[in-house]
Amino acid sequence: MRTAVGIVGAGPAGLMLARLLRLAGIDCVVLESRDRAYVERRQRAGVLEQGTADVLRAAGAGQRLDREGLPHDGIELRFARRRHRVDFPDLTGGRRVTVYAQTEVCKDLIALAETDGPPVLFESEVLAVEGVDTDAPRIRYRRDGREEVLECDYVAGCDGFHGVCRTAVPAAVSRVFERVYPYAWLGVLADVPPSHDELVYARHDRGFALLSMRSPSVSRLYLQVPEGTKAEEWTDEEIWDELTRRLETADGWTLERGPVTQKSVTPMRSYVHEPMRYGRLFLAGDAAHIVPPAGAKGLNLAVGDVVVLARALQHERRTGSAELLDAYSETCLRRVWQAERFSHDMTALLHRAPGATAFEDRLQLARLDRVATTRSAAADLAEGYTGFPLD
Repeated sequence: MRTAVGIVGAGPAGLMLARLLRLAGIDCVVLESRDRAYVERRQRAGVLEQGTADVLRAAGAGQRLDREGLPHDGIELRFARRRHRVDFPDLTGGRRVTVYAQTEVCKDLIALAETDGPPVLFESEVLAVEGVDTDAPRIRYRRDGREEVLECDYVAGCDGFHGVCRTAVPAAVSRVFERVYPYAWLGVLADVPPSHDELVYARHDRGFALLSMRSPSVSRLYLQVPEGTKAEEWTDEEIWDELTRRLETADGWTLERGPVTQKSVTPMRSYVHEPMRYGRLFLAGDAAHIVPPAGAKGLNLAVGDVVVLARALQHERRTGSAELLDAYSETCLRRVWQAERFSHDMTALLHRAPGATAFEDRLQLARLDRVATTRSAAADLAEGYTGFPLD
């Protein structure tokens, strides 16, 4: 089989790229090792930046987003039992975010591909990406027990942190920048309406807590826990008790409890692979970078990458010039590193490091107080949270 662009991975990066290329009239094929049901239920991010929501709408994938997504005009910071709201539109000139789960984004894009193309081949395990330093790259994959080859002009590696595409970049030209954090997030889904209408980020001496949501009837909540924690180590009652302690305020606000339907632990790391392009291979999304979740940047960075790549491929098709393709890595990395900075700053602002001293605790509280009392500090947080420009 042959196509113009072989896309490895049917997460939000691969599916969004496929949709953008389809609209531009550029042939592509998506290869995904998992089955469709797995992709459509894989719980990940749930906050869309303004730019990400706009891209989905422009690509024809915004109908259900606008009907079922939850627009948010701010977040609430909690510290020292105080509450402070960060007003996004006021601080950013009108930008906001939308709570809409990654699973729903994938469902919408898969449905479009099913009716309008391009082909998405589920249960197609990619074995290797070859010849990316030539004019004829190849993707070897196994489907229905048979080994197949997809020949293409370009390869988009959208197969995540553990995928095979990044290994096609020679070690001699790769540079890795990484930080592993000494704590993780214990996350739960619960069948209970959210106890607040916006996301709540809480700094507490016992550790960070986050109140989020997936819908008006389903809450998503997180606790900072030590690295290596197992989800089964915590009972449901212990989780609710700890959330109540960390989210407590002086004005008597209460946390509503409900049945926990899902429980998991997310390790935290910052990771960037440079370059994001080697020959005719282009890395996008988690294949190239990982951010800690406090900044809500993972899915949004993936969409930013593929918007840049789709524009570059359209430019090459229209003009014959590879100028934008050659600039892909540099263009993406400017935005990636701003997102890494923001995500690291949010993590350091809200999480209590193991062995933190009283001096470090006071510095954290002073930083939070500055956001709460200084417009410029609040605007910097709001601009980072609602998203850096896709250009």
